[in-house]
Amino acid sequence: MEKELLLQVKDLNIEFHDHLIPETVVYDFDLELREGEIVGLVGESGSGKSMSALAIAGLLSRRDMKKRGQILFEGRDLLSCERDVLRKIQGNEIGIIFQEPMTSLNPVRRIGWQVEEALRIHTDFSKEERYQRAIEMLQSVELEDAERIYRQYPHELSGGMRQRVMIAAAMICNPKILIADEPTTALDVTIQAQIVELLKKMNREKKTSILFISHDLSLVRQLCQRVMVMQGGYVVETGSVQEIFDVPKMEYTKKLIAAIPKVVRKSN
Repeated sequence: MEKELLLQVKDLNIEFHDHLIPETVVYDFDLELREGEIVGLVGESGSGKSMSALAIAGLLSRRDMKKRGQILFEGRDLLSCERDVLRKIQGNEIGIIFQEPMTSLNPVRRIGWQVEEALRIHTDFSKEERYQRAIEMLQSVELEDAERIYRQYPHELSGGMRQRVMIAAAMICNPKILIADEPTTALDVTIQAQIVELLKKMNREKKTSILFISHDLSLVRQLCQRVMVMQGGYVVETGSVQEIFDVPKMEYTKKLIAAIPKVVRKSN
């Protein structure tokens, strides 16, 4: 039985008007994301993948920007809906984590306060209920001694710990969709693998659909079921992980795959 269609993006175009000549950064972008599915959005820097993701999250609202098309979440168009409707969805139904948690986390607020933020906006939980939920989420992202971390500040944590905090904050309202925009770029290889495993766990246990944006195809291969390849603002190829990696059609996709570092095993 086919899973429920949660998100459908149709003919999304994003155009900037902050120069003399308007610049289109995303052309005719289409996407379908179903319940529990993990889709990878890949491409080099400037390919339009992050712009597409930010539009889906409702975070592109600059006046010098023009957006056209539809972003349908459970039948509601996020591009044309009222601002208060969008606010109810952001952080509640659709969560997002970014590349660098130190720029996303407030340096003067304790971790617990920041993890609880979506609960303060979207629920009427008491202070004690928010605390309990925050501790549970910090534990679920495999942070040891959650009570201590709850009281700490971002600078007191390692990069990998901060990224886990960001995942906890994004997942605290049990969103149906999690957008992960280059969430492992600033981390070393070992921590990257741990974050990928954590995202797999969230998907498996909570049935969260994930849109995973990355230029690292080796991580996409480990995590995703379906892949969309972007180049110059266009989706140039789409297919299952097996199709994209085993029988890529486009020359650009072949180059991206060829650039994946090969592990050389030393013989004894």
